Parts: sequence; C-alpha cells; structure tokens
Amino acid sequence: MQYLLHPDAGAEHLQLEGDAHRYLFKVRRHRTGEQVHLRSGDDILYTYTIDTLDKKTAQLTLANQTTLPIHAAHALHIGWCRIDPKSIEKVLPMLNEMGVAQLTFFPCERSQQNFRLDFERMKKILQNSSRQCGRTRPMILEEIESMESFLAAHPEAKLLHFSRDQTLPCTREDTTIILGPEGGFTDAEVARFTPGQIVGMDTPMILRSESAAVAVAARVLV
Repeated sequence: MQYLLHPDAGAEHLQLEGDAHRYLFKVRRHRTGEQVHLRSGDDILYTYTIDTLDKKTAQLTLANQTTLPIHAAHALHIGWCRIDPKSIEKVLPMLNEMGVAQLTFFPCERSQQNFRLDFERMKKILQNSSRQCGRTRPMILEEIESMESFLAAHPEAKLLHFSRDQTLPCTREDTTIILGPEGGFTDAEVARFTPGQIVGMDTPMILRSESAAVAVAARVLV
C-alpha cells in the first residue's frame, strides 16, 4: 500500500478507527512510532507518525507533507460499449494502474441491454487500486446514452476494429479509443467512422472486449 485515502488527511492530529484502523494495524501490522502515508484525494501526500495504538483506534500526528502528483504522462480515454459488469470489474485495477484517464460506457447494438453498472462498487475497486499503485486520483467513470453522443463530444475518437491497413500506434499523445462489446460492432456502427479512424491490433487472435481494453492501455501508456 502506497497510501491510505482519508477525508481528513492534512489535519495536524488524526484519529483512525473502523476500516482504516483494521487495514493499517491488523492487515499491514504497523506499530507505534512508525510512519504511514495518507492522501485526501488531491496531489498532496501526508506523512503521519503513529503516536498511540489500541484495539480500536490509533492517534496520528502529522510529520510532513509534500506535493506529489502521480499520474500517466498523457491521457487515454476509452469509450467502451457496455459488456458484463463482472468482466469490467476484473480489469478495472489493471487499467487504473496503467494510467487510463477515463472510461465512458454506452450501449451499442450488440450490447446486452439487461446489464447495469454498479458505479459505487467500481469506485471502491478503483480507490483500492490507487492506494496500492500510488496513483493520485482514480480514473474517471461515466455512462452516457449512446455512441452518437460519445462521438459528438469526441469526434477525434478512433474505433478499434479488424483493420489490416492501420494498427494502433504506440503513441505518446492523448488518445481516445472506442471498444466494442462481445460480438463486435455492426456494419452500421463501423460506417460512422472514416478509414483513417479505424485501427486494429497486430495479432491474428480475436481479443475479448476486456482483453482489448488492457491491450490498448498497455500499448498506449506503458
């Protein structure tokens, strides 16, 4: 764990209890006199000394603070046609650790319409991932009504599809990529993009939607 997320991080004196206390002192096994790092959700990293510790609470004193933003050098925004939430949740920590800036979900023609995303659950997954990898802020999650709405806001977006003419480059620029659901895109959806906006991966294998998300993040960001 690189830091603990706490809303009162930055106060001169801090009392930890509940889940924060259990994690630091029963899981991580910190002891009196040691130092721990906390954040409140911004770029400042706070270092606290553990003054006292009992079975339910711990008293901390602020030792120092430093501005330490940790994020990817450039932004990757993935527009993701909605798939099974269980598949999304499996790769959320990996995408967050690699530095994806934002995931925007929307239904496509081959998306199963009965799927509903649990954003509170996904945000907790991202918070846990961020404190493990050190990322300052978790990636942004949002849901919109359609691909048309996404393209209206991001006309520069590229479509990850079966393109032999243009593979997704290892770029060092801000990038927006649209990923399809299980079953892929329909011809009508592909027709919304110019040939220059359609990219593929240099592999003969067919990637699952969640595998494609990880592959895109690794190629663009890592």
